[in-house]
Amino acid sequence: MEYIREMESAFEILAEPNRRAILKLLVSSQQSVGDIERQLGMSQPKVSKHLRVLREAGLVEATVDAQRRLYRLNPEPLQEIDAWLAPFRRFWTPYMDALERHLDAMEPPQ
Repeated sequence: MEYIREMESAFEILAEPNRRAILKLLVSSQQSVGDIERQLGMSQPKVSKHLRVLREAGLVEATVDAQRRLYRLNPEPLQEIDAWLAPFRRFWTPYMDALERHLDAMEPPQ
């Protein structure tokens, strides 16, 4: 039952669009709050609030560099979500494959 609560919590956390945007930024490199704030056009308090939620969920980690914190993605919880989703992929994979074939067959725009 605890595992189900953890997965529900992870999905609730990832359901928030700003948190997904922050994670997307952290995929490529670690970022400071100021970096995230500038790239996403969010206020510093809003970025900090979302980073706190992501940090408490274990999705990001912070290190101190002089007088600023640098945040980086922690992929382990995402791997757990990916593993949880694995049995369900069979439901959408055929549709994604069909879409890919359709797009490949389309004429390129001129």
